[in-house]
Amino acid sequence: MTAPNDASTASSSLWRHRDFRRYMTGQTFSVAGTSISSMVLPVLAVIDLDATAGQVSALAFVGQLPAALLALHAGAAADRYSKRRQMITGDLVSAAALATVPVAAALGTLTLAHLMVVAAVQGAAGVVHDAASISLLPSLVDRSLIQRSNSRVGALFAIAATCGSNLGAALTALLGPARALLGDVASYLFSAWCTARIQSRENVPPPVARRRLRTEIAEGWRYVHGDHRLAVLTWVNATTSLALALLNTLWGLYLMRSLEMTPTVFGVVLGFGALGAAAGALSAPAIARRVGPGPMMLGALALTPLTQLPLLLASPGTGWEVTIGATLFVQLACAGAAGTTQRSIRQMITDRSMQARIQSVSTCLTSGARPLGALLAGALGTWAGVRPALVTGALLLVVPCVVLARSPLRGLRQMPKAPASFDALGAALPVPGPAPTAEANRERSMDGGTP
Repeated sequence: MTAPNDASTASSSLWRHRDFRRYMTGQTFSVAGTSISSMVLPVLAVIDLDATAGQVSALAFVGQLPAALLALHAGAAADRYSKRRQMITGDLVSAAALATVPVAAALGTLTLAHLMVVAAVQGAAGVVHDAASISLLPSLVDRSLIQRSNSRVGALFAIAATCGSNLGAALTALLGPARALLGDVASYLFSAWCTARIQSRENVPPPVARRRLRTEIAEGWRYVHGDHRLAVLTWVNATTSLALALLNTLWGLYLMRSLEMTPTVFGVVLGFGALGAAAGALSAPAIARRVGPGPMMLGALALTPLTQLPLLLASPGTGWEVTIGATLFVQLACAGAAGTTQRSIRQMITDRSMQARIQSVSTCLTSGARPLGALLAGALGTWAGVRPALVTGALLLVVPCVVLARSPLRGLRQMPKAPASFDALGAALPVPGPAPTAEANRERSMDGGTP
């Protein structure tokens, strides 16, 4: 497999790792650009194309659907071919698709169908890119730096997403929504350039060693379910995604309609939440060292449902707006800390030849849970009302906490050891997961984790 670059073993400072800096810079710009298009495309549909609420929902749906349909195939491809080439391809396809929107708008031929095709293509290209991007990181830095690397990346991504949304709003006001997408096009091109400059060698499996794609996808599923730690983290992620999808579908509507929050205050609250996500990601390694990654993740999951209480009890007023902003900060800090830690655990305990497929299993389940959560939110909101639907979402957030609490991962006191083949050049696991020996079971009883 790929060996970490020399810098990664020579220094403990991530900022001295040229390949990590290039990786992080490119991915940060890509995240910021994606936030631009996520904000601009619905605005373009409503303002320029007079789309209805149903059409805007359909636009969001076709953009999210590729993640559920293609994640497993993208992960298998990333483990089979060059990850950097897959990332660059995803960036360039996204840039080309988005570039057609301002051109069509200038020619007067832009339609809602065109936007939906662009959203679907961008979503598919994003899945291809992300499957390779997440699994590339463990090959860029030494294993001892994986948790800190994920911490830095998580913090920067949280800030980049917020900055991208704000930049999208500014570009829309300055250039109009169609030409504002040129900012996202530029971000994808810059991301591709940064990825192309990464110099760490990739050891791509020879064609003779490849099997049918669906066989390799099935190996990913068996690998996840063959290791209780990966299985627990995957199901915690999926159940959390379901609950948050329900809450997020109705959250903005509830704040601005029932609590009479202005759009400006709503934007400030979201920005404050992004700071919480960055703070949680940055503090995760230190907290994990002090209390252990298992207790830290369990505490974060237990605290998350409680952060919904102020939202459910609130009434219009500045005091409640401040309170909701503070609790959102805490909620996203918990998410940032737990998210970077669980990703680090997955990367540390997974053989290099399986990295992308393991991530793709989680992506498939979490992506599939989002539209289900949105549909559940719509049904509950219509039948019982918005507040009861939000109560249901808060209660669903207890499920991932229970899943983790019933797992030995809850007691994990230090980051787990890598498999014997993790740092071996050319190592590959032809069969999924570790054998369930008595010794392995004893080792598992000492572990702990969360999403």
